[in-house]
Amino acid sequence: MKKMIIVFFLLLNLTHTVLAENVKIGFVNATRLMNEIPQATNLKEKLQLEFAPRDKKISDMQTDLKKLEDTKSKNASILTEENKNKLDHDILKLSRDIRRSREEYLEDLNIQRNEGLGVLQKLVTEAINSFAKANKYDFIFSSSVLFASKRVDLTDELIVYLKKEHETSNLKQSQ
Repeated sequence: MKKMIIVFFLLLNLTHTVLAENVKIGFVNATRLMNEIPQATNLKEKLQLEFAPRDKKISDMQTDLKKLEDTKSKNASILTEENKNKLDHDILKLSRDIRRSREEYLEDLNIQRNEGLGVLQKLVTEAINSFAKANKYDFIFSSSVLFASKRVDLTDELIVYLKKEHETSNLKQSQ
């Protein structure tokens, strides 16, 4: 109870300070920002291009496994015991190869995605800081905000800001 009273008075004091000094406050929906900026789209496309061949290989292996299983079930009555054992061995080996390939694929994909997201988060944080300084904001909040009116929501402005930064970066790279 004492903690709640202390927090209440701290918030009351902060509100009084904000009103008295005309503090400029903004809010950013970081999730939306990370989903809508072109840099995030580039990351998704890069990962798709890099991992598409491995995904196709796993898909082809699954198709081969299905064919082997179909062959076994269709021809079960006419296969010799030796052929059944060989087919069972091939099915088991291919199943293991698929499982191992899928695990390696997912592990590598997650590592690459996390590295890319780290770079994106750093870029977004730097952009928010730069935007805040350029527009003289005192506070910009992101997570744990229960409500933010459109008046203080800077997400759209930051998306535009990051798109311009992306275009500028692309121009510099092409020159």
